[in-house]
Amino acid sequence: MEIKKSGIITICGRPNVGKSTLTNAFVGEKVAIVTNKPQTTRNRICAILNRGGSQFVFLDTPGLHKARTRLGDYMVDVVKESVADVDGVLLLAEPIAHIGAPEQELIDRIKALNCPSALVINKVDTLERKETLLEVMAVYGQAHAFDAVMPLSAKTGEGVEELLALLEDWLPAGPRLFPEDMVTDQPERQMMAEILREKLLLCLEQEIPHGAAVEITRFSERDDQVIEVDATIYCEKNSHKGIIIGKGGGMLKKVSTQARQDMERFMGTKIFLQTWVKVKENWRDNPAAIQNFGYRKE
Repeated sequence: MEIKKSGIITICGRPNVGKSTLTNAFVGEKVAIVTNKPQTTRNRICAILNRGGSQFVFLDTPGLHKARTRLGDYMVDVVKESVADVDGVLLLAEPIAHIGAPEQELIDRIKALNCPSALVINKVDTLERKETLLEVMAVYGQAHAFDAVMPLSAKTGEGVEELLALLEDWLPAGPRLFPEDMVTDQPERQMMAEILREKLLLCLEQEIPHGAAVEITRFSERDDQVIEVDATIYCEKNSHKGIIIGKGGGMLKKVSTQARQDMERFMGTKIFLQTWVKVKENWRDNPAAIQNFGYRKE
């Protein structure tokens, strides 16, 4: 179908508020990794949805937080740069009647933009008192006159269709921005690395995964359509290396198996995955290492 409208919508908010879950719900498949740990997303992720005569381009951003490392500085810069030159902004918030520092900073940036904005109150499926929604709306309504307020649950899908209908009205007239068959602008190597990092976040202790990076050193398709992937996991301490590998290699095998299964779902073919673990001390404060692991400004 011919695309008559297209536009870019930024999804922003504090860490662990559900931005990546909403991004995946919009496009109907997994293009952003999701865990229950903050700062899961490190890069700006572009997700593309073709719907009727419209093309939506969603920017999933890292959570705005107080940076403690050079990598954290990079992530904060990504958020700030993503809330500019777009056709609309969604501020994602939890159903809590309080505006924290991250939300206030994003609201100040939204006010400076000449584009539509919506407050999206996520996780309504967790509410025990529906009156809480009214309290949240009142607090945010005093802070900024959003063009719309949309309660929803990115996890269950409740309210997602209604939000898409609203966003369609925001899109300006114009041709498609991305080819019809694209659902993300992430290279396949980056997707493979992110899937493996997601499994580290899900399987390991709180701090270790945040000090881990993944580099795909080989990505090649064989004649029988099996894709061979070699991945190196970098951590910051020798003690972390031992935990990632686990007793008898058990943890690394668990992480790798889960990652391979997700990779196969994403690629639609068999994956032969090999993983290694290496130590690169304090890489999160090393600008060269940060860039080498793919965290580069656009």
